[in-house]
Formats: sequence, C-alpha cells, structure tokens
Amino acid sequence: MATSEALHAIQSSDAPRQADLDRCVHCGLCLNACPTYRELHLEMDSPRGRIFQMKQVAEGAPITDAYREHIDLCLACRGCESACPSGVSYGRLVEGARAQIESSIRRPWTERLVRDLVFNRLLPSRTLLRLAGFGLRLYQASGLQRFVRGSGMLGQFGRLGELEALSPQAEAPFFFEQMGRVFPARGERKHRVALMAGCIANVCFSRLNEATVRVLQTNGCEVTVPDGQTCCGALHVHAGIRDTARQLARKNVDALASGGFDAILTNAAGCGSTLKEYDELLEHDPAYATRAREFVAKMKDVTEFLASIELNPRLGEVRAAVTYQDSCHLAHGQRVRSAPRDLLKRIPGLTFREMPLADICCGSAGIYNVVHTDMSMALLEKKMANVNSTRAECIATANPGCMLQLRVGVVRHGQGQRVVHVIELLDEAYRNWMAAATTAAAPV
Repeated sequence: MATSEALHAIQSSDAPRQADLDRCVHCGLCLNACPTYRELHLEMDSPRGRIFQMKQVAEGAPITDAYREHIDLCLACRGCESACPSGVSYGRLVEGARAQIESSIRRPWTERLVRDLVFNRLLPSRTLLRLAGFGLRLYQASGLQRFVRGSGMLGQFGRLGELEALSPQAEAPFFFEQMGRVFPARGERKHRVALMAGCIANVCFSRLNEATVRVLQTNGCEVTVPDGQTCCGALHVHAGIRDTARQLARKNVDALASGGFDAILTNAAGCGSTLKEYDELLEHDPAYATRAREFVAKMKDVTEFLASIELNPRLGEVRAAVTYQDSCHLAHGQRVRSAPRDLLKRIPGLTFREMPLADICCGSAGIYNVVHTDMSMALLEKKMANVNSTRAECIATANPGCMLQLRVGVVRHGQGQRVVHVIELLDEAYRNWMAAATTAAAPV
C-alpha cells in the first residue's frame, strides 16, 4: 500500500504539469494534425486551444461545462505530438486534464453507474467479460441480430440503434482459455516472449491473438500468455480514471516483470501506448516505480518486435492490393511507423498502396466512437474516402479498435474491402507457404 505522502504525490501528479503546459509556444503547427480542428475549425477544439484552457484552470479558473466539453471532445490521438516542434507531451496533458476533471466534479448517478460498471467491474473481470461475450455470441449466432437489423426497428431507438451498429463480433472459443499456457517455438528457440492478450480482445479478437501466437512461434519465439495479466488500463487512463489504471498496472507488472522474458508484446497499439507509459503512471509509487521502468524497457508492439529480429523468410504469396492505416497510438504515441509497412512489403505477391493522410485518426479512439458517435462517423467518412482512393482491396492496421471502426466504415462508405491486422496477413502468408510446401512434397 502507498503511504499518505505517496498518495498525495500521486494525486498532485495527475493534473497537467506546468512544465508541459509552458512548453507550448502556440505556434499553430499542430492545427492541421488535429482531427477535431480539421472538422470544426474551432480554436478551442485544437491542441493549442485546449492547452490555453488548461493553463487558465492551472491558474485558478473554474472547471466549467464548456471546458469539460472541449477536453472531452479531444480524441487523444496525439497527432499533434508528431507535428509539434517544441516536443509538447500533449497526450500526458489531456490525460491529466481528464483526471483533474474526474476528481473535481460529481457526475449524474446514471453516468456514475455506467462508468463504474464498465471501468471498474467489466474490463478487469474475466468472469464478467466471458458472460458478456456469451451473451453477445448468443445474440449474433442465434440470428436475432440479423432479425433486429433487418426489421428496421433499430431506427426507432435512436442512440441505441447507433451503438448496436458499432458492436463487435464475439469470436468463440474465447482466448481466455489460453491464459497460463506456454507455446513452444517452432524449430530452434531464439526468443522468450510474453503476450499481453488484452481484455475485450479475448472475446472479440480471439483469432487475432491466436494468429499472433502462431507468427511468433514461426519466428523462433517461445510464447507465454501469463495467467495473472489483466486489462492494461488504457481506457481508464483516457477517461481520467487513473487510480483504477494504477491498480491494473500493478497487477500486470506483478504478472510479467519478473518472468525473465526477452520482450513483452501486444498486438493492440492503443494498449501498447499505455503499457509503455507504466513508468509515468507508477512513478510516485515507491514499491513499483523501479519495477515499472523494467517492465517498460521490455514492452514492444508485436510489429515493432518482428521488424527488429531476423524474420522467417518462408512466406507464401498473398495476392492482394493492401493499404495501411496508422494506428494513432502506434504512429504518434509510440513513434512506430515503418515497422508495419516493412512487414507488409516483405509478403510475396502483396501490392502495397500508401493512402493519403494515413496517420489522421479514423475516429475510433478507444470508446470515442461510442461517446461521440457523430464526430467519430464524420472522421470515418473522410478516412474511407482516402481508403477508396487507393483502390486497395484490403485495409491493414495494427490495432483492434481501428479494425472495428474501419469495418463499420467499409459497410457505410467502402467498396467491400477486407479489414485485417498486419499480423493476420503475415499469418496467412506463413500458412500459404506451408500449404505450397506440403503440396510440392506430396507424391504424384
């Protein structure tokens, strides 16, 4: 347990830091990189405009409803960080502002109930996630979803109908069943790695997690899926619920930091950005600060890791024209841009087509598309216009949240494109090579 002095230091550190606020010189180079400013052309919904408001609050101005709305409308995509010549840590600033808001206001009881259910109970609980997954699977597999959508009744429920359209597919069997397993390397073991399997991903991206394990095995990795891991806390940090995020971070550090792994990997860029910042989240915790730094030193996105090792060259052909959508928290939060593209270009038969403005947010941003659906869909429409301009038949990305958003985009504005993770294309290429080798070896 943290001491009272440590708790006070933690609470004080949650507010935007004065040094970060002062680093902004209001030059405006961030404006064109900001999705909400590009859409609304309002100064107060730009990075420098939000920083100006944060400075006013730091100097004693009250936290008003207008301030909350401007901060809440930010996607926290961190595109402004890539554009900023002064190195402003905008992601840390907006997360601090949301934490400060969270500790200063009392939300309506209905909102408190929903936030408590989602952030404090559902996301950290495998049991509740399983139950939710089984319910979602029953709704989808029974034909009820097709009936509801085909009947047109969702249009009568307004907001509820919009949210249902954004619901992901439950992929049974869930990946929870693989927790605690160690998957041996195929051939010589060259690396020992741990996989952070996520929370919702264990229900809705089970096949992606399985593909990730296979690709790592094929590249000489012994893959451990630690049983003690839990939700990474990314959604909590983005929502300003930092105390719960710290609890989750401590559990993950306990589960993975002392495992002797060469690397700790994730296939979810949004999660990876937060996992790589556990040292900041726990910097005032005397029991975990050093261990968190050790954890962060080994944390990598799976595409970043694969691009850094000698990649198994036994890749079969994947004949497809593919474009790549940068996940914001990979490109801007982690500064990983070339690795996913390099991996795609290694696949035989694949034609890579760069899309315009690939690093502008697609509008997913965690739960942003649920909370700010109108803005999210406006950004998605523009994103799909850029996708369509490439005439690619496949959209690759490196984050499950982006995949969900882009699949909605294909339905609403697309040309029938397939949406996949970079790892899924690698997995397909390795399976194609194996199939071709097996066919060639078969007796005539």
